[in-house]
Amino acid sequence: MTALAPRPVDDSAARAAGPVELRLDPAPTAMVWTQPGRPHDAVAVPGVRLAPGDLLVEIELATICGSDVHTTRGDRAAPVPLVLGHEQVGRIVAVGQGAVAVDGTPLAPGRRVVWSLTASCGRCATCARGLPQKCERVRKYGHERLETGWELSGGFATHVHVRAGTSVVPVADDLDARLLAPVSCGTATAVAALDAASAIMPLDGRVAGSSGASRAAGAAGAAGASGSSGSVGSAGASGAPGPSGSASPDGAAAAPAAPVVVLVLGAGLIGLTVAALATDAGARVVVVDPDPGRRALAVRFGAVATGDPGVAADADGSVDRALEAAGGAPLVAVEASGSPHAVASALTRLGVGGVAVLVGSVSPAPAVPVDAESVVRRLVTVRGVHNYAPRHLVEAARFVERRHLAWPLADLVGDEVPLTDLDTGLGRAASAGAVRVAVRP
Repeated sequence: MTALAPRPVDDSAARAAGPVELRLDPAPTAMVWTQPGRPHDAVAVPGVRLAPGDLLVEIELATICGSDVHTTRGDRAAPVPLVLGHEQVGRIVAVGQGAVAVDGTPLAPGRRVVWSLTASCGRCATCARGLPQKCERVRKYGHERLETGWELSGGFATHVHVRAGTSVVPVADDLDARLLAPVSCGTATAVAALDAASAIMPLDGRVAGSSGASRAAGAAGAAGASGSSGSVGSAGASGAPGPSGSASPDGAAAAPAAPVVVLVLGAGLIGLTVAALATDAGARVVVVDPDPGRRALAVRFGAVATGDPGVAADADGSVDRALEAAGGAPLVAVEASGSPHAVASALTRLGVGGVAVLVGSVSPAPAVPVDAESVVRRLVTVRGVHNYAPRHLVEAARFVERRHLAWPLADLVGDEVPLTDLDTGLGRAASAGAVRVAVRP
């Protein structure tokens, strides 16, 4: 995976040129949310001021993320009034001076693009550490209080004002918008989750390094290649123990490593995408979800077995039986539901040297008890993933472009509603129906 760290840009020439003032007719419209139980208000925004590096993008299609549902139900706090929505694809209609894509190429009207959930400064200590999604001055699309000058701040609108510091990725013109809209949240987060896991446990079963010399060689090779943490499924320079397959103490070669078992808890868009990505990387995937329809869908995304968390351990259809069918204890667990029970299951089921990646816990929930002794003795690693870095967005877009015929990615988006019926769409998204509901301006 190519490293795309945030980089301070010499934008003095662009700033000297000043902002671009736009008056649009008809005026762009944003759907503004104020409180649970109250319908959205349509607000016209006739004027937009693009600072250097900014874009104005006309939305082709947006999708409703689970976090949008949680916010409108009042499950978590949000600044109001605000324009929700952060999964979308669109075309550029106007550019500020010096606007560029994530790879530094200039952007122009007409380009079809997706963009990151966050806009970052590229200069603070957190950005310099390769964590722009946690920038000290981060702004998040679909999460910010409505403000003068940035009214078009979320995807539930006809247009979005994309600010400088956002990672913008051009995408193919000929792909179904249903494939591309979720890329900027769910798909990219799935890529980030497996990137975090594969840095500890390579998904293809190769050992990350069984001696100091091999670890050093791996580290040097990784640094020389890109400086990033490694692409999904690649062997990293981690000193964590890998599956069987390393050299024996007397120097004799051991048997080849068995495929890594990956346990995915939660068959939403992130969990199902993780299943496809991990399968592509050579892993054997088990997906756990209480909904039989979602479990059936997981099989279409590569799961070799599925489990119902409500079934007794010794009964058909249980998680234990599914893991047994897949090959045993997982060495990677990705928790994508946010359920405290699922988090506990991810931690307790891992095999020796395994890694748990927690993704779904983004709303307040009861604390999860941790058996610290068990974590220590099993050499378990726990990693949290929230949002993603620019390289994950790029890889997510390329994955969809490369693999949309291999996996039923378009089927993740079901019902579609017009922007004016956004509240109806949110109600459908809250039900146990389609993985995503689309919103079309």
